[in-house]
Amino acid sequence: MSRHWLLICLVAGPLLAQATPNTHAQDRKTMNYIDAHVHVWTPDTTRYPLALGYTKENMKPGSFTPEDLFKHCEPAGVRRINLIQISFYGFDNSYMLDMIAKHPEVFVGTAVIDPLGKDPAGQMSELAKKGVRAFRIHPKLSQQPVEKWLQPEGYRKMFEAGARNNQAMSCLIGPDGLPELDRICAAFPDTPVIIDHLARIGADGVILDADVDRLCAMAKHKKVLLKVGAFYALGKKKPPYDDLAPLIKKVVTAFGPKRCMWESDGPFQVDGEHTYQASVDLILRRLDFLRAEDKEWLMRKTAEEFFFGK
Repeated sequence: MSRHWLLICLVAGPLLAQATPNTHAQDRKTMNYIDAHVHVWTPDTTRYPLALGYTKENMKPGSFTPEDLFKHCEPAGVRRINLIQISFYGFDNSYMLDMIAKHPEVFVGTAVIDPLGKDPAGQMSELAKKGVRAFRIHPKLSQQPVEKWLQPEGYRKMFEAGARNNQAMSCLIGPDGLPELDRICAAFPDTPVIIDHLARIGADGVILDADVDRLCAMAKHKKVLLKVGAFYALGKKKPPYDDLAPLIKKVVTAFGPKRCMWESDGPFQVDGEHTYQASVDLILRRLDFLRAEDKEWLMRKTAEEFFFGK
């Protein structure tokens, strides 16, 4: 995707829509959706070496570059993306940062740094200059049991820096990680926090009311945002994912659409029977309880305000 082509889509698109007044309003907006969660990687492990413990066999698919991504997201009307550092590279964010630099109008990033390292707050400030708007955190990084996963001193420094820099802590957790997140959100109420993948509720095939209630309770923290996606991995794990509708309705009602953002979790959303378009369609066409305005927040405006806002 060239810079010239993208600018034509973003600038000329609305003008063309005005010139064709019979076009449905929703169709005029389909050129600017935002995917809040995509991983990219390259088969070039010479220039971008894998982290210790990873081999090329771990990379499934073997490649998912921006060019591969664009083949899926462009037909679906997705024009901007928040990239998530993939685990294959450990704390080396080089490939993601290079892709942001190559496509600055398209990408921002969520990096991974060592919370137990020497100066995580300093790293956060430096990465902010390179388009990094959030940091993926999860219990394995802290080397603590899940009930204590945010207790290392490095996380205090990261949450403090997140409040100063308006950079989010993007949490890859299940429902068992929410109590500790609840504790630290209360201690750092000004730090933006994003919960990925609907807190993985239903990853084992069962959506428990207690887990949903625990996630909805996190809405009391006003800086907590929620990613609604990774549908391929939750509940029945079969498109068109209608079984997830009650879960989505409850969490969107609790958080409000202005604090919810759609994510595909590509490339895993484009494996086997799953398709990128099916993930988009669940939000746009299959959830009757969402108003047109709600869909705009989930598909664009929430992510736009946080990831791409000035």
